[in-house]
Amino acid sequence: MHLSKLKAFLDQEDIKYISINHSTAFTAQEIAHLAHIPGNEMAKTVIVKTDGKLAMVVLPAPEHIDLDLLKSATGASKVNLATELEFMPEFSDCEIGAMPPFGNIYDMDVYVEKSLTKDKMIAFNACTHNELIKMAYADFERLVKPMVVRISTDYSLATA
Repeated sequence: MHLSKLKAFLDQEDIKYISINHSTAFTAQEIAHLAHIPGNEMAKTVIVKTDGKLAMVVLPAPEHIDLDLLKSATGASKVNLATELEFMPEFSDCEIGAMPPFGNIYDMDVYVEKSLTKDKMIAFNACTHNELIKMAYADFERLVKPMVVRISTDYSLATA
């Protein structure tokens, strides 16, 4: 989804958001730093395969996905990280690694790390490596209807 399409979708849904431009950055932690956003509010999108089907995992920038936890949460028999070659055709309108966490638009299941739901705001890449969108987590949840699960190895740190 090109950034203008993402903004049009949010506008159509009457979502209040802000768009933040920043220097080109590639990691969620670096983007959070450049945009002066707490790392736990910066959501990173990871594409996985659950039983061969592409799915989206969304978690706070400082956290790391635990594939065993995801496998248990989804009931899948096989879960692995998807390669860029496997998922980029689905995101031809985005720069590699800058996919917004709207799997519903890309016909993908979305799994959100439980710790991310504690934040009032969520920020995420907006199809490029130099712009992000910040909006209320409640609005994100209403639009995407993600499955909220514990999937982070850093979960204990996020809840401390």
